[in-house]
Amino acid sequence: MSDEQPALHDGDLRLRPWTAADVEATRLLHDAEIAHWFDVDATPPTSEHHRSWVERTHAEWSDSRAKATFLVEWRGEPAGSVDVRRRSDGVGVLSWITYAPYRGRGLASRAVRLLVDWAFADLGLRRVEAEVNPLNRASLRTALRAGLRREGLLRGNTTLGGEVHDTVVLGRLAGDPAPGTREGFTAMLDSVLPTKRVIGQGLIRDAAGAVLLCEPVYKRDWDLPGGVVDPGEPPRECVAREIREELALEVTVGRLLATNWLAPWLGWGDAVLFVYEVETPTAAALARVRLLEREIRAMHWVAPHELGGRVAPYNERMLTSLAAAGEGHATLELADGLPVR
Repeated sequence: MSDEQPALHDGDLRLRPWTAADVEATRLLHDAEIAHWFDVDATPPTSEHHRSWVERTHAEWSDSRAKATFLVEWRGEPAGSVDVRRRSDGVGVLSWITYAPYRGRGLASRAVRLLVDWAFADLGLRRVEAEVNPLNRASLRTALRAGLRREGLLRGNTTLGGEVHDTVVLGRLAGDPAPGTREGFTAMLDSVLPTKRVIGQGLIRDAAGAVLLCEPVYKRDWDLPGGVVDPGEPPRECVAREIREELALEVTVGRLLATNWLAPWLGWGDAVLFVYEVETPTAAALARVRLLEREIRAMHWVAPHELGGRVAPYNERMLTSLAAAGEGHATLELADGLPVR
């Protein structure tokens, strides 16, 4: 393995080590956009300061390859800079800038992709990551197009211009599908698409039309049995599982009665609720109910006209809509408990 920092190529795009000859050609390309996102002075660096920085990039490479910084060239002209810094064994942190004449042309993502492939193959990294301000949409696109996936949000963990800001964490593993493949594109897109809670609940009625409600230990409002659908779990199976876990009842989950979009509520984001008809358990089965005490305090049979004050308003609207639809109705589409018309 050579001790010299290599040059990397992708057609007319080239990544190479910085040299002293690059100082005057690049220092005046430092502009307000770069200064803003890196939270530094907008005044271009002096020749001496920029030369010192170039020398430091060589020292960082010589120091057990602690950091590799490359000048990005497009058809022989300086277009930006990319680097990868070892954060820990096997993990590297990426950073990049693009000079104004070359922004919006996709060069940054190509340069980062080239750097990442080299870091996996030659530096032996198993993971690369980047931390990007969520307001910096251009850099988010660069990271995603280079095959990194959005992994989370660090809230209020940094400052920019004296103001507190969040940070998006993006990462890519050496074994991840390449960004140019269908699998790589799908994984990237899946990491940024909106997520929505899915809830499955069962409607159990007795012969008089009363509804079975659970009294949770963690909130005031009573609710239908059920819960949040686990990843990879069908909503129908969620209902049976939750009733088994919380009430020790084996039930038959019937047809879908309604879908109900739930608006944000008491700090929760919006969600989609699937309500299924559940066969009424026999008296013998109900006599064997064992409540999951850490979650369920009691269960109650409640007539439709007695719901007020016992369930949350959105649940009262939903149960009222279901009761009004009558027996044998088609699956209802509800929004916040009310029929969508």
